[in-house]
Amino acid sequence: MSGAVDLSSLKQPASGAGGAAGDYAVSEADFETKVLRRSMQVPVVVVLYSQRSPGSVELVRTLERLVAAAGGAWDLATVEAEANMRIAQALRVQGIPTVIAIAAGQPLADFEGAQPEPQVRQWLDAVIDAVAGKLEGGAPQQPAEDPRFAAAEAALEQGDLAGAEAAYEAILAAEPANEEAKGALRQLRFLARAQELPESAIAIADADPSNVDAAIDAADLELFQQRPEAAFDRLIEVVKRTSGDERTKARTRLLELFELFDQAEPFVAAARRKLAAALY
Repeated sequence: MSGAVDLSSLKQPASGAGGAAGDYAVSEADFETKVLRRSMQVPVVVVLYSQRSPGSVELVRTLERLVAAAGGAWDLATVEAEANMRIAQALRVQGIPTVIAIAAGQPLADFEGAQPEPQVRQWLDAVIDAVAGKLEGGAPQQPAEDPRFAAAEAALEQGDLAGAEAAYEAILAAEPANEEAKGALRQLRFLARAQELPESAIAIADADPSNVDAAIDAADLELFQQRPEAAFDRLIEVVKRTSGDERTKARTRLLELFELFDQAEPFVAAARRKLAAALY
């Protein structure tokens, strides 16, 4: 479930929002503090229930017993759904009761409907195992910073693109398979290239569609302007209408631009499909 919902709307307290009574009761007014912030330290199990549903009330009582015996391994937030509809909507609740585990401010796992205590215990154990070692002191643990990357980033901050490039190349000389350095070097070389392009590069390409080099420059500038779809489409059109060395040149640059992004991005996947159709 992680990443499937957006909880940002619940980071601003809502006025006049009520909630159920009890030590674990949470309303819109304190959801950010008791759930989102607390989930940076331990997983918070949010149960959305209704007083009119005996099954959901019994599930709340089960969870209250379990959290009392948990020794602080997780926390509980009980939310009366009717009084806190914004929470139910933000969590995309379809039925009552619904139980959702939140860790590091994001939904981790969920189940719907009343469940027997042994099954609830099993689900809680899985949640705790999933976050083991990942939540501590209010924030996820951070790996130690690699001084080689720190040096490259320092050079970038000072505007020394050549120095940063040399630093990343040195990392790759020692570790040819270092994907982080490869990605950083691709981004850096693109940035250095795109910054040198004239603002007229797009107009020049549009005025002469047969000029493959101009199209490549225009695609770089469009990407630099944060318009990747436009850049991809421009080069795909070049691939469609050219052959031989010109087609190879355009295709090679397009593949280089793809590598600047997470390959799971929908617009990258869509452009790859278009390229395949243009080629075959």
